[in-house]
Amino acid sequence: MRPDTQQVGSAKVTGWVRYYDQQRDLVKSLQKAGFDVWISSASPQPVVEVWAEGVGIDAGHVIGIRNVTSRGGKFTPHLEGCGSVRDGADTMITYVDGKRCWINKEIFGVRGAAAEKVQPAARRQVFAAGDSDTDISFLRDATALRLVVNRNKNELMCRAYDNSDGKWIVNPMFIEPKKRKATPYPCATSGYVDHDGTPGPVRRGDTSVIPDQTDTVYAAS
Repeated sequence: MRPDTQQVGSAKVTGWVRYYDQQRDLVKSLQKAGFDVWISSASPQPVVEVWAEGVGIDAGHVIGIRNVTSRGGKFTPHLEGCGSVRDGADTMITYVDGKRCWINKEIFGVRGAAAEKVQPAARRQVFAAGDSDTDISFLRDATALRLVVNRNKNELMCRAYDNSDGKWIVNPMFIEPKKRKATPYPCATSGYVDHDGTPGPVRRGDTSVIPDQTDTVYAAS
C-alpha cells in the first residue's frame, strides 16, 4: 500500500496522485482521434511530468513551471522566462497570460515578445479545457471548443455561460460537484478582476458587457 504522506525535507506532503476516470477517457479519446494532447499547468515541471505519465502523456508534452538549471543540470531557484521575459527574471510562469505565452512558445514555436500575443487561428489550439479564471486566456485562444469544469469561478463562468461564439461547454466537477450557485454571477459589475485587483464588468471581445449569468450546470440535489 502506498503511504498517504511522504517526507520531503522538513515537511510531510501528500504521497499519492488522484486521477479522474473522465480525464483519462478524454485524453485517450482525443489521442485516438488524432489530436496532439498537451498538459499546461502552473505546477512545477517535474511534478506535472509524473502526473501526466499516468494519463498517457509523455514528458515532452508537458508545460509546467520550469526552473533555470546550472551547468551541471541542477535546478536553481530561478525560473525560465517566456516572450519578453528573460530567464531568471521570475515574472512569468504558466499562469493567466503566461499560459498563453508558454503554449505559443513550446507548442507552436513562436519566439520573442510575439509569444505573448494571440496568434492566427492556424497557430492556436483547437480544443482547451480548464476550471479556473487563470485558464481564461488559453481557453479563449481555442478555435473550435472550450470545456469548462464548473467550480463557480466568476469570470470563467460568465464567459462560458454567455457562450457568445457557441464554442463553450460546461460540465460539473467530477468529485463532490458544487451545487447550484444561489445568486447570478456578477458579470455586469464585478466578475472581472484586473491585474491590480480592481473589479469590473466582464467584456466580450467586442468590448460589450456580459450580463449577469444564472448557474445552470451543477450537481443534482
